[in-house]
Amino acid sequence: MSKEVTVSAANQVRSEIRSPEDGERLSALILDLQTKGLQITTEFERRPGGAGPSDAGMIWVEGQPLTVPVDASFVTDTPYSLEAEDVGFGIYRDGTRLASAAPADRPRFYGMSTSDGTPYWQIALMHLDSLASTVLQTCAYWGNDDQCTFCGIGVSLDSGNTVKVKRPEQLAEVAVAAKELDGAVDVTLTTGSTYGKDRGAIYVGRCGQAVKEASGLPVEVQFEPPEDFSAIDRVADMGIDSLGIHVETFDPQVLARVAPPKARTGIERYFEAWEHAVGRFGEGQVSTYVILGMGEDPELIIEGCKRAADIGVYPFIVPLRPVPGSLMSDVSPPSSAYTERIARQVAPYLIERGITADAVAAGCARCQACSPLGSIEQSLKLNSPSNRKLIPVVEAS
Repeated sequence: MSKEVTVSAANQVRSEIRSPEDGERLSALILDLQTKGLQITTEFERRPGGAGPSDAGMIWVEGQPLTVPVDASFVTDTPYSLEAEDVGFGIYRDGTRLASAAPADRPRFYGMSTSDGTPYWQIALMHLDSLASTVLQTCAYWGNDDQCTFCGIGVSLDSGNTVKVKRPEQLAEVAVAAKELDGAVDVTLTTGSTYGKDRGAIYVGRCGQAVKEASGLPVEVQFEPPEDFSAIDRVADMGIDSLGIHVETFDPQVLARVAPPKARTGIERYFEAWEHAVGRFGEGQVSTYVILGMGEDPELIIEGCKRAADIGVYPFIVPLRPVPGSLMSDVSPPSSAYTERIARQVAPYLIERGITADAVAAGCARCQACSPLGSIEQSLKLNSPSNRKLIPVVEAS
């Protein structure tokens, strides 16, 4: 296989925010785009339906990664559009140019298939510079009273865009191609929950181990808290770099409404699992999704995020992105002001604790394309006294 990487320049290296002013401007734009979406009139790499960053356009905005709603019904009201320019593209609001943009190229490995004829894109997808897959595209909770209302795992399977079970050797093969042909820098593997005591942890761990051994890429795996935490130890012993155990919300009343099985597990059990996992994976390498806009008490969210950070867990804050076909498909995303209010109270705390996105080895918290936290963290760091240039004082002779 050729090792020539043909990823566009915008995708090869993430640009660093250069000044506090640039950081503030870009953070505000990313927040608004994640909430309001983007109108497009050109060919565009997108993720239709299903689990993950669903209904998402993949784009780089001034070198920053972003998954943005492009097909949901509410996007018809967005003031933002992607416009072709003489060279490249720009993000416009009501005719005013706000930022440069580079839609992600269609990955080259999507044109390949396994020896049994399965297209690579049915096994794993590129999310900008990250390769991702749901290794078991079924869940014990799907299609019954336990179904998580925000989830779309079964939508992907019904669409024919994926296969039910991805084998470790298939994922390893695809990961090598994604790295060599399209510049993938890490791999994120999640799974639907199983009825087993490990909740699927061991299988997704084995998949991650195969990927890491074949490609050398850092890997995050994601699963629910297992009954016996020794399953976490077994996954750590496989050489996995980062771990996601997602509580979704710190508001127990909302959790009971949107994710009954997680509510039965209990938020305190999540903290116990995280504490055990941090002991094996290290501070900042364990993360949890925190979805905003499901009717939660914001103070409980902020409190929970800070408590998670105190034990070394990265709270990955994302605004709700309603999945078409899910039980929350008709719910509107939260306002950018609401998301910003919470993110701007959590981000400084993460910096203070030394648990920031730039230190995460792999996974959603490393990528940051679905969250405003990463850009806010960069902006705050630029504003910190240690980063300010001081004018030397010269004593008069």
